[in-house]
This record gives sequence, structure tokens and C-alpha cells, in this order.
Amino acid sequence: MFHVMKQFIQRWFSKPLDQALRVMPVTILTGARQTGKTTLAKHVKPERSFLTLDDLGILDQAKTHPDSLLANRPLVLDEVQRAPDLLLAVKQAVDHHRQAGDFLLTGSANLLLAQQASDTLAGRAVYLELPPFCPAEWLQKEHALRPLDALFQEEFRLEDWPDQTGNWTDWLLKGGYAPALNIPAPEDRALWFSSYVQTYLERDLRQLSDVASLPDFQRLMTLAAHRTARLLNQAEIARDAGLKHPTAHRYLNLLETGCLITKLRPYATNPSVGLVKSPKLLWTDCGLAASLAGLHAERDIQQRPDSGFWLEQTLYQTLQSWRALRPLQRRIHFWRNRSGREVDFLLEEHGKLVALEVKSGSVVRPEDTVGIETFRRSLPRPEALVRGVVLHSGPARSLGQNLHALPWGWMVPDA
Repeated sequence: MFHVMKQFIQRWFSKPLDQALRVMPVTILTGARQTGKTTLAKHVKPERSFLTLDDLGILDQAKTHPDSLLANRPLVLDEVQRAPDLLLAVKQAVDHHRQAGDFLLTGSANLLLAQQASDTLAGRAVYLELPPFCPAEWLQKEHALRPLDALFQEEFRLEDWPDQTGNWTDWLLKGGYAPALNIPAPEDRALWFSSYVQTYLERDLRQLSDVASLPDFQRLMTLAAHRTARLLNQAEIARDAGLKHPTAHRYLNLLETGCLITKLRPYATNPSVGLVKSPKLLWTDCGLAASLAGLHAERDIQQRPDSGFWLEQTLYQTLQSWRALRPLQRRIHFWRNRSGREVDFLLEEHGKLVALEVKSGSVVRPEDTVGIETFRRSLPRPEALVRGVVLHSGPARSLGQNLHALPWGWMVPDA
């Protein structure tokens, strides 16, 4: 049987969370189960009362006498999606006495919680989503995301880019949930991920919505995992899962609501240009996606013809951490036109864009930058694209004006 160590790692996310608590009376912290929301909330300073709605007594009190739970401020209310009507009592408490940092609400549901809160907590709450660990954060590497920030600067020096070896397949299989990262044996980790899926299906999912057939839902999860980092074709998934299109659509929305998948939206440049409008499907945790797809060892990845998509999914683990540190200023998109020209990721901050193309090999050819150049020409203001980058496994070198080939090894460092 596997053994999970107990430890606390200071999260990078503490900074945006602390800022939200200094400014707003209510902070709503969401994220998939096991991302560490409860642990993070318990370490917020100053210390505050902690109540969890996983406690049946507290849950009953929240449903019958919600006002009585809110008297002792500042307060953490954990798993608040289990009693959404409690938010009305929070609104009334804030309106009676408004003070920054009084309420920190956590939950394992994203859009459901926001829907319930949108009418009652407008102007009173800020919404944050905690991603799983990325490799550098788990290894406690300070300032590890500075290379991504440097890409937005006018003066960029190749020699400043980290040049270190990486092992992306190892991090793909581990993912970013702390319990899974603490399990060294692949077979034990596979058991943990299997248990995670069963808990999600039998508990978390039932809190979100009625699902007629859990086996149908699990089959759709598996199919979605096999399609990670690709355009989301809901009709195709519905057909392969043997489901009606509206049912598949609802199930995918539930996965997004539960913070398990992200539908990355395409970047709109010129409305007159024929652009692909479908989102790109990515999982918030690469280890969960890999496990659902039957990838439990490096040989499983090597045998797949689509390993490039799995590299993209693994690097996204770091990109979503970068976005989470400034959730109101940063966005991640992709771009693709109907001719097949594409850019894997577009990082956006304060109106500036950085284009990232992901390659698994060490050889970068001129054609690898065609998608970036096509995207640049499609922009009404081409200067908005500060830099184009081909992330690969080779050394750093210039490819032209504000075009670079840069190694991705630091994003998946050898532990």
C-alpha cells in the first residue's frame, strides 16, 4: 500500500491570495480536489476560524441556521459548494459590516460556485482558482517563472535563458497533486489516481449535478484525456462515447466546472480572417490526464504517436501557474486559422503577446516559425507580438528579429 508524506510547501499562490484578502471582504478560492486549497487556507495569516462543510454537523447548520456560522470573523468556510444558499447569508453579513479579509470561501467547483455567487456577491467578492503544483514550484525553486516574464521585455538576452536538462515524461506521469507527487512507485501512483477518479465520480460529481450513468461519464473522461492539447470536437467525443451531443456537452461542462479541464479559447485577431473558433482542450493536471489515458510508465508514452501533444500538456502545467500569479492581468490563448497555421500557446499580459510553439525535438527548422509569422501578420497591430519562441530540447539561439529557439528543460527540471 502506498504511503503519503505530510508536508507543507509554501505556495506561490499565497501572494495573489494575500492581496485579495487585503482588498475584498470575500475571497472565493476554487480548484480541483487535492490542489491544496484547504491546506493553503489554513496557513493564511493572520490566523482565522476554520469550518468545513465536509463536517455533517456544520453542513446542517449552514443549511438551517447559516447566520450562526458567520459570527466569528475572520473566517474560512471550506467546501462551500455543498451549501450554495450560505452565500446569501455571507452577503448579508458583508452588507451589515464590510471589512476586507473577513471571509475566505473554498470549493471544488468553479462555474457552479460563480453562478451561485454572481447575483449575491457582486462587488463584494474576488474569484481565484488554485492550479496544481508545477514542477518548479514543487521543487521550491524561487523566482522560477522569471524566464517567462523576461519574454515580454524589450531587451531579451539569450544567455539569461535557463539551460538545464529536463525530463518531461517523468513530470507528465507525476502531475501536480501533492499526494501523487509524494508517491515514488508508478504502480502505487496509478492506484492513487484511480481512487481520485472514483472519489470524483461518486462524491464531487454528484454534488454538481445528477448524472444518469457514471460509466458513461467515466468513458467520456477517458476519451477527453486521449484528446488533450487538441481542438475540442464535442460531436466526435459524443459519437465515440455513444452519447447524445447535448449529454456530452453537459458532461464536458461539468468537468470544466469541477476544475479538471480547461477549454483554452482561441485568440481573435481580425474578424474577417477565417479562424478556428473551437477551444483547445487541456487538463489542469497532466498526471490525471495521463492516468486516464492509460499512461503509467515512460514506455507507454514512447509507444504513442501523439507524444508531442502530451509534451504540450506537460508544459501547460507551468504556464497555468504563471497565469495564476496575476489572474486579472494574464491570459493564455492559442491561435489557428482554417489553413492549418497555428500557434500552440499565446501568453498575454497588459496587451502584449508572446507566441510559443512547442517541439519535442532538438532541431528547429525555418518552417517551425511559419505559424508565428502568420499570426503576426494577422494582427491589426503586429507590434503587439513582442516575441515568438520555439520551445525545443536543444540549445538557445536566435531565429531572427524577436524570434528565438529556447530550451524547455527548466520547465520540467530533473528532480
